[in-house]
Amino acid sequence: MLRLERVSKRFGGRAVLSDVSLEIGAGEYVAVIGESGIGKSTLLNIVAGLEPLDGGAVYFGDACVSALGDDAATRLRREHFGFVFQAFHVLPHLSVLQNVGLPLLLRGIEPAELEGRARLLIGAVGLGGREASMPRELSGGELQRVAIARALVGDPKLVLADEPTGNLDPENARQVLALFSAQVKERRAAAILVTHSEAAAAGCDRRYRLTTAGLVPVA
Repeated sequence: MLRLERVSKRFGGRAVLSDVSLEIGAGEYVAVIGESGIGKSTLLNIVAGLEPLDGGAVYFGDACVSALGDDAATRLRREHFGFVFQAFHVLPHLSVLQNVGLPLLLRGIEPAELEGRARLLIGAVGLGGREASMPRELSGGELQRVAIARALVGDPKLVLADEPTGNLDPENARQVLALFSAQVKERRAAAILVTHSEAAAAGCDRRYRLTTAGLVPVA
């Protein structure tokens, strides 16, 4: 489903990514571990077509993501990708239902279908009955559950998670990661989790450490 072939990226004269290769199939949950500043977020941005690369290629199915124009890359992200971030990025002026349904709204889904699908995901992440709540009424763990529901509501084929539990206490982090893994598996999505935390990566199917020389498998 997703294939990275010898991806490299430089900022100025500094090599951030070098010779990064990876293949992920449907239903696989893969962790990329690395210290802060090693290039984990840059890697996700390249996979999503948000950042140009300097060498190699990224393929999603038959599409060469790294060769797409801006409009085509935007369509690919909107229709097939889901994103979960450390800072949640839940819009403060929208309710839980509106936040979760936003990707469907952007795809032009009819209101009745949008609401039904959003409510289903809200229930799946344990927030049933909170559809009308505003973000200011939610805890950090609940906000991240909203972010997970929003990432999955469009049935994406690929989910990209960037330090999704970095702002959570250990117990909330454990619950959110277990929920995220279960929901990804249930929907047969491929998922990449980038994190500095060995504990966060422990539940993944495969683990890699990002180094200046590429990805190194972690036993």
